[in-house]
Order: sequence, then structure tokens, then C-alpha cells
Amino acid sequence: MGTWAVDAFGNDYAQDWAEDLAQTSNLEAVENTLDVALEHPGEVLEAPFAAEALVAVEVLARLQGKGGERGEDSAAVDEWVDARKAKARARTDLAEKADRAIERILSEQSELRELWADSEHYAEWRASVEALRGRISA
Repeated sequence: MGTWAVDAFGNDYAQDWAEDLAQTSNLEAVENTLDVALEHPGEVLEAPFAAEALVAVEVLARLQGKGGERGEDSAAVDEWVDARKAKARARTDLAEKADRAIERILSEQSELRELWADSEHYAEWRASVEALRGRISA
């Protein structure tokens, strides 16, 4: 995985997912992505699915007006959200799934967490994920 930043958008998986999101008009892709991240409890969550789930959670946070920093990496998601924010309804089921997905991503059974733990930027990455959790659950 090509990674250049600790936020949810700074990797190839996130960018590919965001491109696919642009082809949709509802939250089905977000829900499906969270469902995949929550499948098979007790097994290791593979890094690509965890990275995609973090972007899906960012979509929900942005739809709630609790988005993180905007930039070139988040542009595709920001554009999608901006086009739908006025029509977005709060979905408590997705917020609950998002929280459980973040919990799994930060767990010992997460390949993405393991990859970051082996890097010098683990603390920054974890802080970024914790901040996202705070925005989605606030």
C-alpha cells in the first residue's frame, strides 16, 4: 500500500475507494464497507478493508458537519459529501457501525494497526483515528 499521510485519505486504498464512491448516489457503499470491516469477528481485519472503512467513517463525519481537514487527498470525498449534505439524514445504525469498525481497526486483530505499529508514525496515526472516532461519536 502506498501511504503518504497518517489521516484516512493518505493511502492508495482510500483514494481508490473515494473514486468508486463518486460513482454512487447514496450511502450503500459506506454501509457495505463498514459491514466488510465488521465481518468475521475473531479473524484479522486486513489492511485494505480497514483503510477503506476509515474513509467510509470520514464520509459519515463530514455528512454530520464534523469533517476533518480538507485537502487534495480528501477532495473526491468532500465533493461527494458537499453534493449530498443537504439531503443527508442521520443514520444511527451507521454511526454505531462506524464506532465498532474503528474499535476493530485499533484492535490487536487489525493488520493496518500492526503495520502502523511497526512505523515511527504509529502515535500520529492512532491519534488521527482517535480524533475521527471523537468526531463521529460527538
